[in-house]
Amino acid sequence: MYLASQAGGGNIWTMLFPFILMFVVFYFLLIRPQQKKQKARNALLGALKKGDKISTIGGMHGTIVELTDDTVVLRVNDTTRITFERSAINTVLNSAPAPAESKAAAKEEKSDKVEPEGTL
Repeated sequence: MYLASQAGGGNIWTMLFPFILMFVVFYFLLIRPQQKKQKARNALLGALKKGDKISTIGGMHGTIVELTDDTVVLRVNDTTRITFERSAINTVLNSAPAPAESKAAAKEEKSDKVEPEGTL
C-alpha cells in the first residue's frame, strides 16, 4: 500500500505540468501585453493638458479647454464646447507645448532670423 502511494505522488506532477505550462503561455501571450496597454493608456490620460488636440473613442476631434480629475471639456469649433469623461479620450493628436518649451522655441526663432547685409 505504501509503495502504491509513492508511485502516485510522482504522477500528480506529470498531470499538473500541462496546466502550469498553459498558464505560463496565457500569461505571456494575453495577460502581460494587456497590462502594458493599460499602463500606456493610464500614462496617456494622466499626461493630458490644456491645448492638446485629441480624438475621442467616438471619433470626435477637439481641443482641450478644461480638465478635471474625471472630465474633459473640448472645444469642437468656435462656439461649441462638449464635456466628456476622461476615459473617453482615445488618442492625443497634437500635444500643446509646455510654457517653458514655447518660450525657448520663440527665442530660437528670433535668433535664427538673419538680417540682410549691405542694405542702406
